Amino acid sequence: MFAIDDAMADVVTRATQPALAAIKLAWWRERLEELDAGKVPAEPRLQAAARELLPRGVSGTMLAALEDGWVALLEPVPDIPRAKERGARLFSIGARLLGVETAAIDSEGKLFAQMDLSRRRITNIDGPADVFVVGRAPRRARPMTAFAALAARDMRGNHETLEEEATPGRAWTLLKHRITGRY
Repeated sequence: MFAIDDAMADVVTRATQPALAAIKLAWWRERLEELDAGKVPAEPRLQAAARELLPRGVSGTMLAALEDGWVALLEPVPDIPRAKERGARLFSIGARLLGVETAAIDSEGKLFAQMDLSRRRITNIDGPADVFVVGRAPRRARPMTAFAALAARDMRGNHETLEEEATPGRAWTLLKHRITGRY
């Protein structure tokens, strides 16, 4: 699921021509939708999705819906709220895989998407998050909501420079979230 999302992100971040990037994203969307009909191309990420996700109830159409959030960034004026919806869709897929109520982690997905766009240097953080998460994540959802816990940490940090991946502070955030479910 994340490999498919990363493939679409690569299309956007490496794009020199938005129209060409939109065509490439449409290719991903169409190939993902074809997975539901049993047509699996030789592309390794699509083969992995067919092998690992389809048997678990995640359809190619659900994965294809991620494309809308990335396409929103190719418009003359990028549609950031629509781009953040990609996070809700991604977390919805993750919730399905984990057997968790999707609505329970919707805002966490949007927070993740907001920081993910910043980490990929697609957008800048211009202040505090406009999506907040409060309370505790359901235990079964924590493998997914851990990404939101890291995003919340990033939002509380220095907005000029983002903390590198795999630092002790980020590891502590993951461990604390896994145990307590707090953000």
